[in-house]
Amino acid sequence: MAFNITGNITGKKSAGAIPITPIETKNFKAWRKTQGKTMKAWVDSTGFNAVPGTVSLVSAPSGKLDRVLLGIADHDGLWSYAALPTTVPAGTYWIDARLEPDQATIAALGWALGSYGFDRYKKSPRNAPATLVWPDRCDRGHVRRTADATELVRDLINTPAGDMGPAELAAAARKMAKGHGAKFSVITGDALLKRNYPTIHAVGRASANAPRLIDIRWGRPGAPRVTLVGKGVCFDTGGLDLKSATGMLRMKKDMGGGAQILGLADMVMGAKLDVRLRVLVPAVENAVSGNAMFPLDVIKTRKGITVEIGNTDAEGRLVLCDALAEADREKPDLIIDCATLTGAARVALGTELPAMFCNDDDTANALAAHGTATGDPLWRLPLWKPYRPMLDSKIADINNVSEGGFAGAITAALYLQEFVGDATPWVHVDMMGWNLSEKPGRPAGGEATGMRALFALIEGKFGGRKK
Repeated sequence: MAFNITGNITGKKSAGAIPITPIETKNFKAWRKTQGKTMKAWVDSTGFNAVPGTVSLVSAPSGKLDRVLLGIADHDGLWSYAALPTTVPAGTYWIDARLEPDQATIAALGWALGSYGFDRYKKSPRNAPATLVWPDRCDRGHVRRTADATELVRDLINTPAGDMGPAELAAAARKMAKGHGAKFSVITGDALLKRNYPTIHAVGRASANAPRLIDIRWGRPGAPRVTLVGKGVCFDTGGLDLKSATGMLRMKKDMGGGAQILGLADMVMGAKLDVRLRVLVPAVENAVSGNAMFPLDVIKTRKGITVEIGNTDAEGRLVLCDALAEADREKPDLIIDCATLTGAARVALGTELPAMFCNDDDTANALAAHGTATGDPLWRLPLWKPYRPMLDSKIADINNVSEGGFAGAITAALYLQEFVGDATPWVHVDMMGWNLSEKPGRPAGGEATGMRALFALIEGKFGGRKK
């Protein structure tokens, strides 16, 4: 496990465990008044005033660490404890505060996410993070499921493309699916053409690592149908419309949508939600070789819509459109797709706030509310129909890009909408999948963004657990 939490069998602090005293900034003065002379002198001499994120290590007379003072904004902040696992001395800690169940769960989850590290290629692994005793009344199952799923997403994205191609992504998906007793299948290489997935094949055929469609099924047949679709472009050169070296540098993360969908599926199955789950991840490398698709090629998609290839670097929507058409064929109660799709979404919203598109207002409003509640926000952008003519083609039904650079995230979403029926509630998440800088609980590198909110949406929309 990348996170480090131990159970507290007695329900009380274990012998030798070091207390953490969380102090809300607004309550610091009142807290100080309740302290003895020694503690008052300590905080005064060290300048500790409970500014969020600040820590003071308090020594016992023996010289050993006696207590950790932690400044927090409030007890509902997910990241309040996230820096501690890797910054406090090695040992076991407990939270010396009475927390409400939701607060205890958030504190434990923040600690777990802050314990993550990617050490696969390090000769000397990092020091083990500090351990937290389970806070009283926290939802241990939720913490473990969320931390495990986040670890899965981060590990998949962080792994270099040379070790995480379509075959390796499929193997990781198989392992996750089998762990839950789910049915797993994959369509590989030219079989994609025989099974009518032409755009997935067209994008991935130039790579020595054959394209494939990962397909996972789980849950009882009569349960509400939820289908998850993720962009699994394991590396994106841009194809013949080749990216620059700078543009290509982080393209191992271009399968971040597929990774996040696998993490979300792991959470759904781990929680045993009573849904009929299907997961579709088209896994490809957008490479350059003699059989790569050409700009202005015309391809007939799975739905029968012909698409003109205005740019081979707009490949994500091509692999997704065949998978979305298959997802919609079964008329599920909800389709969710996640993709590292456009730079335009990053320009509009930055790297930390995923763009969310949705064809159903109730679903969109619920997801936005869950994003706020879970500390995992998404921001809705419009499926603005007046922009649809920007995708018109003179020789095909649709172009995969517009001629101008305006509204790129919206036109990409409008392209995908062509492959989903109006009657099917559909959410499209355009995400970065990467932290550019280090923050507590959010190390630089691969990241799940919006996953906790999406899980809360599914749980809230379809309710119960499997019996």
